[in-house]
Amino acid sequence: VSTMNAKTSSRGEEEASGMRNETLGEAKRGQVIRVAYVIAALDLTFLFMQMGVMPYLAKSLDLDSVGFGYLQTIFGVLQLVGGYIFGRFADQFGARAALILSCVSGSIFFLLMSLSTSIPLLFLSRLPGVFMHGIPGAQKVITDMTTSSQRAGALGKLGFCFGVGIIAGSALGGVLSTKFGIYVPTYVGLVGSLINTLIAMVYIPSQTKPESDHHVTDHSTSQSGSLFSIREILRLMKFPGVMEVFIVKVLAGLPIGLFMIMFSIISMDFFGLEAVESGYLMSYIGVLQMVVQGLVVGKLSSRCTEMTLLRLSVFVFAGVGLGMALMRTVWHYCMIAVPLVFAFSMLATITDSILTKAVPSSDTGAMLGICASVQPLTRTVGPTIGGVLYKQFGVSSFGYLQLMVNLGLFVFLLKSKIPLGEMKS
Repeated sequence: VSTMNAKTSSRGEEEASGMRNETLGEAKRGQVIRVAYVIAALDLTFLFMQMGVMPYLAKSLDLDSVGFGYLQTIFGVLQLVGGYIFGRFADQFGARAALILSCVSGSIFFLLMSLSTSIPLLFLSRLPGVFMHGIPGAQKVITDMTTSSQRAGALGKLGFCFGVGIIAGSALGGVLSTKFGIYVPTYVGLVGSLINTLIAMVYIPSQTKPESDHHVTDHSTSQSGSLFSIREILRLMKFPGVMEVFIVKVLAGLPIGLFMIMFSIISMDFFGLEAVESGYLMSYIGVLQMVVQGLVVGKLSSRCTEMTLLRLSVFVFAGVGLGMALMRTVWHYCMIAVPLVFAFSMLATITDSILTKAVPSSDTGAMLGICASVQPLTRTVGPTIGGVLYKQFGVSSFGYLQLMVNLGLFVFLLKSKIPLGEMKS
């Protein structure tokens, strides 16, 4: 019965999505989605800019490596807690309000950073991070304004924004801090976040869902009006296939997430890279991200079913694990990075698309918020687990863990019949 309900809901969403032409014209919807991409790209640029500057700012305030670890952990915990709350806020007040909240929080974040002349103020600047969720906000806009068949391709293009953010943010942060001072990137981030706020206020409509969705929202399956509810999370996980796909999403990317958290240390100790060379490597990853998300993911999602692509991404991840276990030089990593970026991008896009289709349209924000909490969870537990793996077993341990976990998940996906109303994207 639950499977039939899911299929009926999927058909209903497709019909409701088709009515969007009556609410917003095709050209208008395309413009709003492009604005969401711009907001996401700017948000990520400012985020990566501060990530590059933060270690130097902390060092200038005499914060040691242990204290810096605490600083990163606090930010991860805040993002972890805030992801679901932000999603629920988007469901209850709309994608536009959620994006404005994220941009305003970013403005306060950079304002406090620019005033951080002591360690307590630096820790205080992390607090607005609880509502800094530009990507989930953009995903919410795209989810509301696309049909189910368009969703995977549209969400995939956000990866292009991610690549732009890595390249522009890393370069901008380095140039500004070197030539003009350590606090200048925070001033740029403050002004940029305020501009992002104005863009969201002017160009994102107050209602991004179709009219039919507004009528059913009052009768949705949501049973709690609060912004944070464990009962609501468990309710979403009970929809057909949601728990299985979410577990795959978390576990498949966990080993590589641990590796990336330790990458700054690995790049120095294992690859022997200088700071400039490490920056070039990050730019290379950013270019790969742009190419894969902009050209590959969308085309594959239009030709293959989402479950096929999910299995493919997990299988490629297993191969990446084997490559990581055997790599010895930075050139090996550059070769491995191609399938790594493909699998990472495909897994993120396809699981987000599947999960938002598996729940009612009134709960897509909460579902995206839960998905957005995966990376903060990894950043929270990652430094401890990753540090132990690297110190005790070396770089190859990340590869072997990646290989074993994803081979197990691939077998699980082949044998299990996940009850989703599967369709071609």
